Amino acid sequence: MEYGGSGGSLLAYADANSSSGVHALAPPEEVSKKKKVVVIGTGWAGTSFLKKLNNPSYDVQVISPRNYFAFTPLLPSVTCGTVEARSIVEPIRNIVRKKNVDICFWEAECFKIDAENKKVYCRCNQNSNMNGKEEFVVDYDYLVIAMGARPNTFNTPGVMEYCNFLKEVEDAQKIRRTVIDNFEKASLPNLSNEERKRILHFVVVGGGPTGVEFAAELHDFVNEDLVKLYPAAKDFVKITLLEAADHILNMFDKRITDFAEEKFKRDGIDVKLGSMVVKVSDKEISTKVRGNGETASIPYGMAVWSTGIGTHPVIRDFMKQIGQTNRRALATDEWLRVEGCNNVYALGDCATINQRKVMEDISAIFKKADKDDSGTLTVKEFQEVIDDICERYPQVELYLKNKKMRNIVDLLKEAKGDVAKESIELNIEEFKTALSEVDSQMKNLPATAQVASQQGTYLANCFNRMEDAEKNPEGPLRFRGEGRHRFRPFRYKHLGQFAPLGGEQTAAQLPGDWVSIGHSSQWLWYSVYASKQVSWRTRALVVSDWTRRFIFGRDSSRI
Repeated sequence: MEYGGSGGSLLAYADANSSSGVHALAPPEEVSKKKKVVVIGTGWAGTSFLKKLNNPSYDVQVISPRNYFAFTPLLPSVTCGTVEARSIVEPIRNIVRKKNVDICFWEAECFKIDAENKKVYCRCNQNSNMNGKEEFVVDYDYLVIAMGARPNTFNTPGVMEYCNFLKEVEDAQKIRRTVIDNFEKASLPNLSNEERKRILHFVVVGGGPTGVEFAAELHDFVNEDLVKLYPAAKDFVKITLLEAADHILNMFDKRITDFAEEKFKRDGIDVKLGSMVVKVSDKEISTKVRGNGETASIPYGMAVWSTGIGTHPVIRDFMKQIGQTNRRALATDEWLRVEGCNNVYALGDCATINQRKVMEDISAIFKKADKDDSGTLTVKEFQEVIDDICERYPQVELYLKNKKMRNIVDLLKEAKGDVAKESIELNIEEFKTALSEVDSQMKNLPATAQVASQQGTYLANCFNRMEDAEKNPEGPLRFRGEGRHRFRPFRYKHLGQFAPLGGEQTAAQLPGDWVSIGHSSQWLWYSVYASKQVSWRTRALVVSDWTRRFIFGRDSSRI
């Protein structure tokens, strides 16, 4: 999601501010005074940015190959008809049309980013003949890259050709059709039982939240709806979950992991842990057991690949251009600015925050805190900058929390020895010793909708206050340099996570190490996911789909 520029007149676009007609009718000199912001992508990060941006001093162009926002956490529900695809998508033009910011949308795909000349090269997403005018160039003052990521196949042979993915609405619709097709095929009279067993063997590769939720949804779909319509197929259906690690749902509390594995065992879902997929053909999946190297071939009828995310080719090319090679995602600083670029921001799954290490700036921090230039640091001097240090380097606060230290004094005491608070004075070497292990707490943020959404909101708030923050910086001290940073760094606030496990049971892990598993958590899941919908229209549609499913079951038509 970026602020874009001109140069896209080859495509017709709708005026986002249709109520006032400002963008379409404003004189050229008025439009040209506005900063051009180009947003690439309409996923969680980009849509969140657009929703929260309310500063009218920008001229915003949005470029994306899809003209809608999709509520991706409900994609597993779409695969089995629990929720309809139309219920979880909202047109981008609906989202931005009532805003007082000039925003227009172009349905196109970005295939090149030229940061040096501040240009974005795009290609029309339509298949119609445009007389060679499919490509166009957009200039920008600010660029916001939020194009997400693509599935990571780890270069496993056959995955792209034979596996289904679960990243887009189209993926979920394809899986739904394939499930129904396989049941219809297995019902034909001319098949052997062995062939029926293969066709009705559904394999899920990846034991993360998406893979686990899809396996649970598929199990419910089969046992609550399909076996009633295809009674002869009941004895042939099998669901297998392959996970290369030692447990599924590794990012969750061990109580949830254990419960999920036990529940899947009771439900008859075959969970194979430590199984790495090494090859996929049209009818078989070859696996190798991690540790002993045992190999096996698994016949299957449909395979869903859900093993993490990879980088879009356009992002890879851009990373080479700016010297960020050998990385899985665009590296940004704590303000979401792409390292090595001016006025380019990246957020969501396509980027990762490269948190600065305390030890890289340790000398500058010491010098800034030592106001009297005595060569030693007292507790009082350190306390005057500790808030700025914790804001600039969040790993310090996390380290104190994990070590169960009340405040920074405890950390200094540990480095100096058991002495009175008033008499603690540290030289530079002792100061380095005190903070030597702090950087070990640094972790990359997960590639989730929650992170992307918060990043979009944060960046929009920064753009809303850009002029004010230039005059009155509100961020922490610049330890390397003078003054303060313009904005406070981005801080992710984890609000909890869910893992639907089927049978109207969900595992919830909320802040404060609070874990809940069962039917009550399922109703909490319904409430949260309904409230997080992007519009009242999608909220009403999703709730009505859930209600329909309770009353009539899931639709098994092949449309």
